[in-house]
Amino acid sequence: MPSTRSLPVIAIVGGGFSGAALALHIARSMRLGQEVRIVVFEPRDKLGAGLAYSTVEPSHRINVPAGKMSLYPDDPESFAHYLEQTEALAGDRQAYDAQGLAYPQRSVFGDYVGAELAPHVSSGAIEHRRATVTRIERSGSRWRLQDAAGAFLTADAVVLAVSHPAPALPAALEPIRHHPKLVVDVTKPGALDVIGAGDRVLVVGNGLTSADVVAALHGRGHVGSIVSISRRGLRSRGHVSQVQEPFGDFSSQPSHTASHLLGRIRLTLKAAAAQGLSWHAVLDAVRSQGHEIWQHLPVGERRRLARWVRPYWDVHRFRIAPQVEAVLDTAIATGRLDVRAASVRAAAVSGSDIVVTFRGRYQQVPAPQAFDAVVVTTGPAHGDVLSSQPFLAAMREAGLLSACPTGLGIACDLHAVALGADGQPNPGLYVVGPLARGTFGELMGLPQVTEHAVFVAAQAQTFLSHHAASLTLDRAS
Repeated sequence: MPSTRSLPVIAIVGGGFSGAALALHIARSMRLGQEVRIVVFEPRDKLGAGLAYSTVEPSHRINVPAGKMSLYPDDPESFAHYLEQTEALAGDRQAYDAQGLAYPQRSVFGDYVGAELAPHVSSGAIEHRRATVTRIERSGSRWRLQDAAGAFLTADAVVLAVSHPAPALPAALEPIRHHPKLVVDVTKPGALDVIGAGDRVLVVGNGLTSADVVAALHGRGHVGSIVSISRRGLRSRGHVSQVQEPFGDFSSQPSHTASHLLGRIRLTLKAAAAQGLSWHAVLDAVRSQGHEIWQHLPVGERRRLARWVRPYWDVHRFRIAPQVEAVLDTAIATGRLDVRAASVRAAAVSGSDIVVTFRGRYQQVPAPQAFDAVVVTTGPAHGDVLSSQPFLAAMREAGLLSACPTGLGIACDLHAVALGADGQPNPGLYVVGPLARGTFGELMGLPQVTEHAVFVAAQAQTFLSHHAASLTLDRAS
């Protein structure tokens, strides 16, 4: 094998699931003679876990059965086999649903990803730099990266696999920003420790994260009341009790407007119901055909869907584990959890209370209510991704990056190459994972993220082989 100095270098910024999957698939292809030096910048001590799979909350479980989670599109049972071989669920009595399907704790999936990467890391095929990138800039035809320790790396290609931006505090909650029981980012370790067992809790947001919060509080012995609000009052849905195949064809004759697409989905839902199928089968078809559907929609139509339809899509697409659903159902049935369609109009501290003023969806006069704690679960601030880290902001200022016009991440082309301020691709600079979904469509579910990682790995390696050849010619001349 040639020395690492003579190998083309690919730097992957972010070692969560997307970055780890990308590194893994590049490393696997090296067996075919495509040698590449792979350097992953990730400050955590383990690759592959990221925010999602590094949680230590026992109630945080994967949202789909283990048999549908895998690092390998050609081996969908990989994670299930790992569970059998390691007996990882031996002490988890709540891991299985009524049908015997396994929903492990998320940290177990993080362990699986780490185990798959471990041989490549120990052999040196993947270099894990436990450092935060602070700067990325062009250096001729290559890239120069600097980390927080002041170390530099020159790379032939860079892949941005950065985390979702941290949630933004809603403007109406600014007056209580410094209250000790305001939790803005629940992904931080111990974020919920400030909430007492009897506290009256307001959860702002009704998606997956909200469900996680309710389940986590239940697991900690919380018995106080919880009010969970969103503008539409939608609640995360669970899985269907019986397995159904995807139902519907939305790609052979694709829609070109959001309204036409929604009309077809409604008609398909009626056709599915006539055959005894639930909405799950139709939404699964939309998800599996998501890339083709998205590509035929103009940017303006994509924006309309992202703005108006995404809340409905999210609560149906991102289903909660049966164990979490049971906690929510019980909490609602007993009156401990109140799910409302409302928005926050104002907030203030009054003595030991946090007084929040709501306006309900059909309510004319805002109404105040007192709480002990407020938890924000409105999700990542996707529109601010290029401001979320200094090196991204600097790259935008240099014209190397631009925000996706859909508001869903970083702009890139259909080869996953990042687009600059001029709208032109920057060769050798890639975007992988959910922050590329404004271009690729459905890129939030793990199967789609895995497939995208495989795709970007192939794109980057093709670029690197051509880049290395051109550098060799330049040196020879």
